[in-house]
Amino acid sequence: MTSVRDLHTLPKAHLHLHFTGSMRHGTLLELAERDGIHLPDALVSEWPPHLTAADEKGWFRFQRLYDVARSVLRTEDDVRRLVREAAEDDVVDGGRWLEIQVDPSGYAARFGGITAFTDLVLDAVREASASTGLGMAVVIAANRTRHPLDARTLARLAAQYADRGVVGFGLSNDERRGSTADFASAFAIAERAGLVLAPHGGELLGPEHIRVCLDTLHAGRLGHGVRAAEDPDLLARIVDAGVALEVCPVSNVALGVYSDLTSVPLPTLLAAGATVALGSDDPLLFGSRLAGQYATMRAAHRLSDEQLAELARMSLRASRAPDAVRTQAEADIDAWLAS
Repeated sequence: MTSVRDLHTLPKAHLHLHFTGSMRHGTLLELAERDGIHLPDALVSEWPPHLTAADEKGWFRFQRLYDVARSVLRTEDDVRRLVREAAEDDVVDGGRWLEIQVDPSGYAARFGGITAFTDLVLDAVREASASTGLGMAVVIAANRTRHPLDARTLARLAAQYADRGVVGFGLSNDERRGSTADFASAFAIAERAGLVLAPHGGELLGPEHIRVCLDTLHAGRLGHGVRAAEDPDLLARIVDAGVALEVCPVSNVALGVYSDLTSVPLPTLLAAGATVALGSDDPLLFGSRLAGQYATMRAAHRLSDEQLAELARMSLRASRAPDAVRTQAEADIDAWLAS
């Protein structure tokens, strides 16, 4: 089997991209130099960093690098630049729709509070969408290492913006920390507002934690969810419920969830009928953007162009893209296959 079609021209949606982690490496270096911020070697000469999350020390190192990267965003123009460049990069990779995930709490102190920062991000998203032609929306995510009451505050914020560019509510950071069920009341607020419920689950922890996300948070999409492949009964439940899995192969390997790309169980998920949307997670730390996820899975699992096209279609179906965006993108996927 020989695949010749360019994956950069395959229309697709991007549903798992973190705000800070979307930053271009060159932008990170430039902003750090501007303000005299010292970056660790892992973000400069040894980039992309060698990461693992197999133990608490490994995750702490990952989180520390993430916090350093966040610290270079100092002005409103920096935020607008990050969003614009993320959009430009997705367009190059064939993106037609992007749902970028952000925790406003991480920026509140510098940008006048969570509401002011959310206003800034949504304005930046509107500008970037207009200038690039990429459809865009925001998923507000709570941090599971913070108090569940903070998550309730963010859920109410997300609900207030449900008709102004926010389409989902998530729960991020190390899923081994805290109690997922404690965030159920926050997700209930988001659910009443009609938002996509997309907590992280099934990456660093296995099937039992996925069940908690389904039972207590009523997840409609799972950030990662890849380890559902370990439990056929759970996977069947996910398929029957139409829960989409936001699978991020390169980050799975970088963090030590799988030893190599051929071990990422994408064929198992697809064979079971799961809806899978490939995502890049944090390109700044993992060194691979959206089209790269498709390319690595094509190479690792010898996927046909028909299979890759179906992955792209599934990413659109799992999104909150408007019908017109989805219909045009799916027609263009058909054209890509016919080329």
